[in-house]
Amino acid sequence: MNFPRGFDFNAMIKQAQKLQEEMAKQMKNTVVDASVGGGVVNVKMRGDFELLELKISPDLVKDGDVEMIQDLVTAAINEARRKVEEKLKSQIGGLLPPGLGF
Repeated sequence: MNFPRGFDFNAMIKQAQKLQEEMAKQMKNTVVDASVGGGVVNVKMRGDFELLELKISPDLVKDGDVEMIQDLVTAAINEARRKVEEKLKSQIGGLLPPGLGF
């Protein structure tokens, strides 16, 4: 493969690795909160999609509707994941050269 004169493939690889490391660090430092059901289920999720915290209101448990609790927990986790993806898209877009963003 012929590259233009002055093109340093190794430098490009190093830059890509640095960018990947920076993105991984940002992901670990990013935390989002999601709440559903009027705040009866709350979730905290890190940018690498690790679930950090799950809170369920005691009032919700008193009702004993296990199926509703399961649905709300699922919805909260999905909302947190959506927020993480949205945040990461904006962060990655800011790191990419013009024209390569999302």
